[in-house]
Amino acid sequence: MYIYNVTTNIDESIKNEWLKWMKEKHIPEMLATGKFSNAKMSQVLINEEMGGVTYSVQYTTNSLETLQAYYKEDASKLRKESMKLFKDKFVDFRTELKVISEQFSKHLKN
Repeated sequence: MYIYNVTTNIDESIKNEWLKWMKEKHIPEMLATGKFSNAKMSQVLINEEMGGVTYSVQYTTNSLETLQAYYKEDASKLRKESMKLFKDKFVDFRTELKVISEQFSKHLKN
C-alpha cells in the first residue's frame, strides 16, 4: 500500500472556502479517478512562522504504478483548478510514502 500525501499551507483569509472546496469538490474528484481507495484530511498542529493553517491529505493507493498513472493521466488537470481558484494564497508539497506495516490497538475503545 502507498500513500500520496499533499501538505498545504493555506492563507487564513480563505481557509473556510478552501476547506469547503477540498471536501466537496477536489477530494471527491481525486477519488473519482479510481486510483485511490480513500482520503484522510488532517490539520497539522503547528504554528507556521509564515502564518496560515496547514493541512495534510493522504490518498491511499495500491501500487506505485497506479500512482504513476495518476501523475500521467490526472494530476495536471486536477492541480490547475487549485492554482486558478487560490493563486498566491497557498503553498503545498507532495510526498510519496510506502506503508511498511500497520498495527491496531486491542485496548483502545471508541
